[in-house]
Amino acid sequence: MFLEATECAMNDGGRKRYPSDLTDQQWEIICELIPQPRKSRKGGRPRTVDMREVVNTILYQCRSGCQWDMLPHDLLPKSTVYDYFAKWRDDGTLRKVNERLVGAIRMLEAPSEELEPSAGSIDSQSVKTSERSGSRGYDGGKKITGRKRNIVVDTLGLLLAVTVTIASVDDAYAARPVLKQLSQSKQSRLQVIWADSKYHNHALNSWLGRQANLTWKLEVIRRPKGAKGFVLLPKRWVVERTFSWFGRWRRLSRDYEHRTESSEAMIHVASIGRMLRRLAPTGDQPPFKYRLTT
Repeated sequence: MFLEATECAMNDGGRKRYPSDLTDQQWEIICELIPQPRKSRKGGRPRTVDMREVVNTILYQCRSGCQWDMLPHDLLPKSTVYDYFAKWRDDGTLRKVNERLVGAIRMLEAPSEELEPSAGSIDSQSVKTSERSGSRGYDGGKKITGRKRNIVVDTLGLLLAVTVTIASVDDAYAARPVLKQLSQSKQSRLQVIWADSKYHNHALNSWLGRQANLTWKLEVIRRPKGAKGFVLLPKRWVVERTFSWFGRWRRLSRDYEHRTESSEAMIHVASIGRMLRRLAPTGDQPPFKYRLTT
């Protein structure tokens, strides 16, 4: 249902295309998921903003990492685009679009062909913040002053849930709000969440035990005894790969946002952009291949 052609208006924008711009096929997938502004009861001028250009501008800003005030003149200005970004951040639009695209990809690529996954992985990533960012803390383990991204992905590496906290928050404590997003109504097939040893925590286990109608379990994947340095853990590498995918979006190279809600929204933007390219690859996009190492 997501890949069928729609009657949404197409617009070439009258400008040179940026690599981050949506193709016609990608816009067909997403256009009906983008809310249209309501008409004013008091009348007034009709809306003239092209919603496809709004999405293109947000994708450009996230992919290139530029400041809102330094958007190219042939894209929409901050005064227009940021209002839509903030609205979609606050009303959950970006999260809902991400959920719908996850289901679309799973229908095509998941071995089970189910909209909902039966397994997932959780992990965190500490990143530095800019000097003008809002709240931040110090991660003593990573020696980083900034914020911590906490995500849950399915076995395909698709984003299921995300929260952003200050970096000083313990991983096991920060896991609570992100795991709480995996409600039974949305993830009824979920059976197991894989985690590394930092989530082997009595307080977290006690909290999970108090959650009503919890249908899945948290399974800790431990490192081999005597292992030193980096070790590729079975089932756990998928979430690490997702973080590396997000690293290609320069706005996520560090946390530039003043609010953690904006940080979470930018992660959703990157996830949406990547999934659209996965559903409808562009001509200049090389096919995805796993790199085999010996």
